[in-house]
Amino acid sequence: MIDSSAFGSTSCPRRDCLLVLSGGLDSTTLLYEYKDRIALALSFHYGSNHNDKELAFAALHCERLNIPHRIIHLPFIKDCFRSSLLSGSEAVPEGNYDEQNMRSTVVPFRNGIMLSIAAGMAENEGLQYIMLANHAGDHAIYPDCRPAFVKAMNEAVKTGTYNGVELLTPYTDLTKADIARIGKSLGIDYSETWSCYKGGEHHCGKCGTCRERRDALRQAGIEDHTIYE
Repeated sequence: MIDSSAFGSTSCPRRDCLLVLSGGLDSTTLLYEYKDRIALALSFHYGSNHNDKELAFAALHCERLNIPHRIIHLPFIKDCFRSSLLSGSEAVPEGNYDEQNMRSTVVPFRNGIMLSIAAGMAENEGLQYIMLANHAGDHAIYPDCRPAFVKAMNEAVKTGTYNGVELLTPYTDLTKADIARIGKSLGIDYSETWSCYKGGEHHCGKCGTCRERRDALRQAGIEDHTIYE
C-alpha cells in the first residue's frame, strides 16, 4: 500500500490505475477524485441483494466520465458463501453500523477475491495501481478492509505481478463523512449512488449502511436527496 501523498497529482494525465468500483458513495467519490488517473473501472456482480442497484450507478458514472467499465460475474460467491448480503432483504439487520449489528453482512474474503482478479486485470492491461475505497468505518466490521490486510495484500500483489502492481487506498484513515466532504467539493450528486444492503426499490433508511450514509451526508453538510422508504 502506497501513501497517496506520494502518488502525485490527481489531475496528472497519465492513466495508470484500475479502480474497484461498486457504485456506492465511497468508490464513486474515488472515481471522481482520481478520474484523470483511472484507465479502467472494474465492478463485480457476486449475487448480493443490492448488486443490480449499485452497478447501474457504477455504469452511469463511468459513461459520464468516459472511463472504460467492466463487470466481472462471480456467481460462485452466492452459491457457496453465507452472508445476509446474499440471502434476501429480510436477512439484512437494521440498526447501527457497528461490528455487532453488521457482522452477518460479511462476505468471506470478498475483497481478497476481488483484488486478486483486479491484480490480474491490472497486470494484463499494463496498469500500475489498483484503487480501493475502503475507509476507517469499515475496519471493525470487515477484516478485508483493515490496514493490515491491505498491507499484506499489497505485498502479495506486488510480488506476484511482473510490473509490480500496487494498491492505492487513500481513504483508509478517513471516515465516511470525510469522504462525503471530498465529494461535496467535487460536486457529486450522491442520490446517484447506492448504499442500502436490502436492495429494494428505494433505500430502506433503516439498515446499517443507510444509517451510516445519512449520518455521513448530514455531518458533511450535504442535503440528502436520497429517496428512503
